[in-house]
Amino acid sequence: KEAADMVITDDNFATIVSAVEEGRKVYANILKCIQYLLSCNVGEILLIFIATLLNFDQPLLPIHILWINLVTDSLPALALGLEPADSGVMDKKPRDPDEDIFTRGLVRRVLYQGAMVGLLSLTAFLIGSQSSVEIGETMTFAVLAFSQIVHGLNVRSNEQSIFKVGLFSNKYYLGAATISIGLQLLVLNVPVLMNLFKVTPLTGAQMGVVAILSLMPIVIVEVLKLVGLNIAQDEK
Repeated sequence: KEAADMVITDDNFATIVSAVEEGRKVYANILKCIQYLLSCNVGEILLIFIATLLNFDQPLLPIHILWINLVTDSLPALALGLEPADSGVMDKKPRDPDEDIFTRGLVRRVLYQGAMVGLLSLTAFLIGSQSSVEIGETMTFAVLAFSQIVHGLNVRSNEQSIFKVGLFSNKYYLGAATISIGLQLLVLNVPVLMNLFKVTPLTGAQMGVVAILSLMPIVIVEVLKLVGLNIAQDEK
């Protein structure tokens, strides 16, 4: 037992298969959490960087960033850690134990998906700022939060369409997304919270723009998956 890499505690060799599958699922879910959190953070950094570089008004207030990191980032990331195993998880070749966790595929996904979130949020700011800076900040805050929650659906599988995986197959993510969206809507609509977060009421048309921009991550990543450009998880 001291020399063994694995010890079987029952007489069923199928236990080995189940253990390997569980290990692959856990590792894959860790990567999904990393991908989600880093791509969201890259989006936030890129948004602030471009706005500063081009001498725009600030698109987000510090309290907005704190809120997003605490609520709309954390709950979905935790739920991704409970994602069921991919259907083809046991068909893949064994992973090299010495392989770096940050493969080229993972880094590329983090960068392009972060750019996607950041540019969509910047677009919201540019559209809203045509009315006022306050409207621009509010629309940016809303799009950044909602688009990150929507983007979590993309991260659930880097190879299969989310519609094939199933929008409701991870009840934990569904619950986390519902809570995060509900909290964000409270901030955008309850007067006391609106004053605290310094957001302003949005018109129906402006909320429509927020909804369209927030759903764009699904459209963009689904198209890239369809044409095979999303970059497989195991690419080194």
